[in-house]
Amino acid sequence: MRILKHSVYPAVVAGAAMIAVLGTTAPASATTLRGDWAPFTRCPVGNASMLAADGNNVVAGCLATNSPSGSVKLGNTTMSTGASNLQLGALINTSSGKQTAVAPSGGAIVAAPVQVPGGLLGLMCPSSIPIVSQLCAEITNSKLNQVTATIEAAGNPSGLNTSNALSQGATVITLPVKIQLSNPILGSGCFIGSNSDPIVLHPKTLVVPPNSSSGNFDTNGKSDPNGSMLLITLSGGELADNTFAVPGASGCAGLLAPIVDPVLNLKEGLPSASGNNSLTLDNVTLDIAGFGDPTSVAPHEGQALSKAWHSAVTG
Repeated sequence: MRILKHSVYPAVVAGAAMIAVLGTTAPASATTLRGDWAPFTRCPVGNASMLAADGNNVVAGCLATNSPSGSVKLGNTTMSTGASNLQLGALINTSSGKQTAVAPSGGAIVAAPVQVPGGLLGLMCPSSIPIVSQLCAEITNSKLNQVTATIEAAGNPSGLNTSNALSQGATVITLPVKIQLSNPILGSGCFIGSNSDPIVLHPKTLVVPPNSSSGNFDTNGKSDPNGSMLLITLSGGELADNTFAVPGASGCAGLLAPIVDPVLNLKEGLPSASGNNSLTLDNVTLDIAGFGDPTSVAPHEGQALSKAWHSAVTG
């Protein structure tokens, strides 16, 4: 019985394509892998729940999703999204069909920082508050004015339901995130949302990925039509969510946060209720890999997956 190709994994593929870059942020990994393992540089194969997969009752696999562009509206600000890469492990209960997302230890997504339109001047200037007006007057060069926004983790993904990926407009996962605003004046602790009060995304599909391909490969990553591993690729998907609320910014400008936070929130329309915000991600590509027949490595499928992944590591 080839569980991966003919049963559970096609649903996981469709669902992961829907969640694309809406996850959490992580530092870039230096790990590189050879061959067909190359997209899965941060798959959490060493996670205890992944290692415990037996290949009969629970199957483990790796997911990697990329989106080059999109747009996001938070309160009064609309900006482009940067290139993003989401990776996670997937655990599938073969009896119930329940799927569980497993995030890498550093978070599921690596996202390129994006420029906030208007920079710091646009975020909080002009202002009638003297100390803020003084700050605005000091912003005389591009370095001081430039503000970047980066999505980060604010909790673990939950509610994975890949069958909903086959129904347009259905929610496939819940993703709590926060956004760091980086600028020399704002400091390193300026965030929209927090771990205790996150932005909670409920990604839905606008376009089911129309393109698909699959092929087998050896455990070390080399393409082989008789290999024990299976790689499935979907591309061309589009994601959207306009149901999430956005909390206010906090921790901006260090000791001046009690003054700067309210100014920034007033200018940007934060907090912003559900219905006033939106996210769209274009041209989503998904890769998924796992054993073509997980039962062939039962009852230690998760451990075999980890061994195969590590055998392809080149740096």
